[in-house]
Amino acid sequence: MRVSALVCARNEEARLSECLRSLAGCDELIVVADRCHDRTAEIARSSGAVVIEGIFPLENQRKEAGLAACSGDWVIEVDADERLDGEFLAEVRAAVAAANGDWFQAPIDNYVGGRLVRRGWGGAFGTSSAARLYRNGVKRWKAERVHPGVSFDGRFAGTLTTPIRHDVDEDIGDMVDRLNRYTALRAADLADRGDPGRLWDNVFRGFRRFWKCYVGRQGRTEGDLGFLIALMAGLYPVLSHLRAKELLDARRRRAAETPRAESLLHTAS
Repeated sequence: MRVSALVCARNEEARLSECLRSLAGCDELIVVADRCHDRTAEIARSSGAVVIEGIFPLENQRKEAGLAACSGDWVIEVDADERLDGEFLAEVRAAVAAANGDWFQAPIDNYVGGRLVRRGWGGAFGTSSAARLYRNGVKRWKAERVHPGVSFDGRFAGTLTTPIRHDVDEDIGDMVDRLNRYTALRAADLADRGDPGRLWDNVFRGFRRFWKCYVGRQGRTEGDLGFLIALMAGLYPVLSHLRAKELLDARRRRAAETPRAESLLHTAS
């Protein structure tokens, strides 16, 4: 069974080399360089990866472009800020050789500023487990910019025991920046649908997410960081909603101004 490693990256020159070194035990490295303006593609090629460069605004576009280049029977999906170790890859080899199914969940150890934070993740702001190992061709993504819904053809094969290391945030400022990026992308998805939802529905959803992360998923045991992660998860739907409304208003103003500008230009000519 050949195993391909798929990495989608955007301007990740600072972290990509270490990520790809950790994937050296795979049979093939595929890197999708999405709208990169740094040395991401160069670093990937020097590491022996097959590189696909392009403009992929939606996550499913970059994933599908990468999968089209994968020749392995199985695919490990890894982000540029994640690392695998030899124990993980050994478990992967054993799992795919004996697989009685088509996709595996993998545990994820999230680090904030070098500190391992195990509990409290969720609410579209992080996860402690994800389906990252699957037979080539069985995973599908919805056409969305961030955290798209996924589906699988075939059967669940089980959960791996060795975690993927994810250096999710360098510090609290980096976490806040990530919330800003995520809500901007989510807002664009909502605006494209023309339906940002209702404010109080999203406020209620945000409260539920905070409670689930902080209490249900035991974020409270992680101290200040656990509270902050739950807070970010709770703010995510509210900020996404408000930013989507703002974006829709801006689009309407531009649409209304365009005929007026064209009319003035026609009158002047």
